[in-house]
Amino acid sequence: MRRNLEIPQGKRKPLYRFFEILPGLISYGAIILLFLLSWLSPVLGAIYLFIIIASTLVKAIGVAYRTVQGYKVLKRAERVDWHKRLEDLEDPHEAYERLHGEDLKSYHFDEHIDNLKMIAAMEKEYPKPSKVYHVVIMTAYDEGEEVLGPSIEAVKNTSFPNERIIFALAYEERGGEAMEKTAKELSAKYKGVFREFLLVKHPDGLTGEIVGKGPNLTYAGQRVAKYIEEKHLPIENIIVTSLDSDNRMAPKYLDSVAYEFIVHPNRQRLSYQPVSLFMNNIWDAPAPSRVIAVSNSFFNVISTMRPHALRNFASHSQPLQALAAMNFWSKRTIVEDGHQYWRSLFFFSGDYSVLPIRIPIYQDAVIDETLWKTIKAQFVQVRRWYYGASDVAYVGTRLFVRKSERVMPFFKLFPKFWRLLDGHITLAILAPIVAFGGWVPGLMNMSAHTMVAYNLPNIVSIVETFASIGLIVSVLVSFKLLPKRPAKYRKGKNILMVLQWILMPVTSILYQSLAAFYSQTRLMIGLYMEKFDVTRKVVKK
Repeated sequence: MRRNLEIPQGKRKPLYRFFEILPGLISYGAIILLFLLSWLSPVLGAIYLFIIIASTLVKAIGVAYRTVQGYKVLKRAERVDWHKRLEDLEDPHEAYERLHGEDLKSYHFDEHIDNLKMIAAMEKEYPKPSKVYHVVIMTAYDEGEEVLGPSIEAVKNTSFPNERIIFALAYEERGGEAMEKTAKELSAKYKGVFREFLLVKHPDGLTGEIVGKGPNLTYAGQRVAKYIEEKHLPIENIIVTSLDSDNRMAPKYLDSVAYEFIVHPNRQRLSYQPVSLFMNNIWDAPAPSRVIAVSNSFFNVISTMRPHALRNFASHSQPLQALAAMNFWSKRTIVEDGHQYWRSLFFFSGDYSVLPIRIPIYQDAVIDETLWKTIKAQFVQVRRWYYGASDVAYVGTRLFVRKSERVMPFFKLFPKFWRLLDGHITLAILAPIVAFGGWVPGLMNMSAHTMVAYNLPNIVSIVETFASIGLIVSVLVSFKLLPKRPAKYRKGKNILMVLQWILMPVTSILYQSLAAFYSQTRLMIGLYMEKFDVTRKVVKK
């Protein structure tokens, strides 16, 4: 049975509208409730505030622990020779006999031995590495070769054989003549480097599509599927990775994905999620962009340590057979990456998950021509990410229906729905409540100089000091994640990399809370975001 995976367009049904309104309703309600309880009684306001602050403290400790843990796992994975492990899978019997019993200090070495033993016992159920192909689809709008070139070079320089890589440059017709010229120049430059270098121009104005990345990806995916059929390649052994124009994969990424694809019997029902690190141009970016970039990098590192809550973000890999079955990505949302998780989950009736790949794909921090343009562009990017609140309705209307209409069990889907809803509400309310909430009970009870109202700001400040341990750990780990300082910058730049974290409270409110409220408000009033605002990639010479 083919499931309806599409987001509705035009007028929504009442239940769908309710869930679109729900995130903003709760977020605004949480702020209003603080004022209301404080007006009724400063004690009630203080209790409410302490519940939120206490949860913040617990989360801060968790962030500190997961950040260190995630960093260590990331570095260990980068030390693994994934290409050699992939070669071992070609003849699992020989590799198992050779490696069994050896005491090698390599990350997950015992797991590799177990995988060899398993594949050797049931060899027919597992594809040979030499039969696995990678398709890399890179989307572009109007970027030049100075942006696209290094990203393509990164794919070329991976340890996976180029003769089994099919590269597709998916560019927009609306990018104009300059984009057309760049695409043809890149095609000529990389002719013969990969098994195939496909140029796929996405026509403008196709019916049923928003102006966004999802339609471009889907159009390219369909063209790739046709190519695979024409060349009689095994579609069941082909992995597709979607990349933005500024994405540069680490050399071991494709080998790592291929390895995990082979050793998991349910490979067609998995997505493979790398760690997105916004570090390409981190030394060139202004301080506000650096704080956002590093913070999001930490979030992605932490997410790999919580596989049960992991969802697709930015670049990700998925088998072509699964993608073709579900007609690739959504053409109706500007957050096609995160939405792809829910789309896949419902297509496979809940039998689907995201597998963390502890190898990074590096991305750009936001830089525009001027500081003001950069600040504005950063907000535009973040509000697009937080428009993922639109998935609350997509999931909620598939959860709160009659049992006969559900595609997966209620108690399996509800925790996922709750984490989705809670995550977007937290994004909106946490920063302003932590920053200003301690003053509210006193302000709402000016005539009642209670001990609670008088001391609350100081108490909150003490709790916030303990909560800042997560920030301190993040600052220390950030220096280990940073690429080498370019020669054009003096050592004094390192000091700025520490001082930039003073901006954290400001960026949390402006880029986290305000952007979340912006997106949720538009959903509440039905002013849908149906155009993907491309973040400009300005390269500093």
